[in-house]
Amino acid sequence: MDFIELTKDVSSSPLWNRDLAPTTIKERTWSTWNIAALWIGMSVVITTYTLAGGFIGAGMTWSQAMLTILLGNSIVLIPMILNAHAGTKYGVSFPVLCRASFGTVGANVPAILRAIVACGWFGIQTWIGGAAIDALFGAIWSGWNGIFGGASILDVAIHTWIACTVFWLIEVLIIIRGIEGIKHLESWAAPLLLLGGVMLLVWASTRAGGMGRALDASSALQRGSGNFWAIFPGALTASVGYWATLSLNIPDFTRYARSQRSQMLGQALGLPFTMTAFAFIGVAVTSATILIYGEAIPDPVALMKRFDSLPVILFGAVVIFAAQISTNMAANVVSPSNDFSNLNPKLISYVGGGLITAFIGILMMPWKLLATAGDYIFTWLIGYSALMGAIAGILICDYWLLRRQRLDLESLYDPKGQYSYTGGVNWRAIMAMVIAIAPVVPGFLHAASTPGGQVSDPGLSDRLYDYAWFITFGIGFLVYLGLMKAHKPDNLPTKEE
Repeated sequence: MDFIELTKDVSSSPLWNRDLAPTTIKERTWSTWNIAALWIGMSVVITTYTLAGGFIGAGMTWSQAMLTILLGNSIVLIPMILNAHAGTKYGVSFPVLCRASFGTVGANVPAILRAIVACGWFGIQTWIGGAAIDALFGAIWSGWNGIFGGASILDVAIHTWIACTVFWLIEVLIIIRGIEGIKHLESWAAPLLLLGGVMLLVWASTRAGGMGRALDASSALQRGSGNFWAIFPGALTASVGYWATLSLNIPDFTRYARSQRSQMLGQALGLPFTMTAFAFIGVAVTSATILIYGEAIPDPVALMKRFDSLPVILFGAVVIFAAQISTNMAANVVSPSNDFSNLNPKLISYVGGGLITAFIGILMMPWKLLATAGDYIFTWLIGYSALMGAIAGILICDYWLLRRQRLDLESLYDPKGQYSYTGGVNWRAIMAMVIAIAPVVPGFLHAASTPGGQVSDPGLSDRLYDYAWFITFGIGFLVYLGLMKAHKPDNLPTKEE
């Protein structure tokens, strides 16, 4: 077994705490099923359900949207598995791995950039989960929506704030339990989520008169030009960007894997298929609602409200609750908890980092991020993919090409060791990241200032932005490689090693 463990005690280092320490052999218990269940639990979520609908709304057909999502998730699986390798071999988390390329202090730059994105996602998923609880309370008690006279705060009804707070507090309790609670959460949630998705699909196709009729109705969702090749670049980048975050911090999970085979097979089985399948369910059910109710209902929470049966509403709320909790706890808490902890390991624990995430996530006003499908896809998903692509290119170049999968585990926790570079910062990595991101910034600013995020008459900067992740990944990889070769630090292994 190709596992590396610490050979000396580094617990006195300011870069060490129990949560950031490498996992021991005994702690590496996650099987192929645990890794696959992790991806099923994270993929079966409302934002996946609505993703393809956003592509169709921009002008794609349902089949084009499915192929785009499958391709995007197959592409992002590659850096996912490559970055996962170090986690399994050395037992280190994402911010600790970043120390090798960015420096023991510089690692905080990619870590905090990743953490901020996770906070945004935490807020989004919390808001959707709170909306499900809001709908359930409304179904149970007819006066729920009228409490406080229907008053609102920041244009959001007070009853919605209360429901979201309840959901948020439940998440905080799970955060306090730590990473092992997430392993068990994903394992029991995955079968429930798959069952709920299948039941919803069967109901919709039966009520609509067959799957064929439901999918034919999807043409009514199209509001764009229908020019596939004009939409495809941005949609593909958004599909990659959806999990570009996890392609960085996947070591946070694979450090617990039993073997490299477990992490690779578990991810390959759990990610592309589940994302595509659940996105298909979202499209099929939304299209079916046109035939069933005379209008498209893309939001499963709103669809849940249409049922008259309280047991059905309760089951739907449980499934949505499980979907949002399982995704949020794994995808949007583990990484920022470690990332914030990395700022000051002796002061901030995993739990402390998780609580910081929970507070920032709400302060980022998730209801604004979810305002329209266009803003969500073409501004939020593509925009942050630019940051993630640059960091991924640097990490993969450093670990696979320059270091050939060889790290000095003790030095990752030594503030004066070989990864300290100059003042703890590898300026080559920082410069490569900035240079990689620069070409897509004008396009991002243009998209962010355009309602719906889609520019009607795109120029060169807009075209570059459509391929944001791919461009920043490539530039980050090549510039970092060039700088490290031209200004070679003394911590790179020699050919003889």
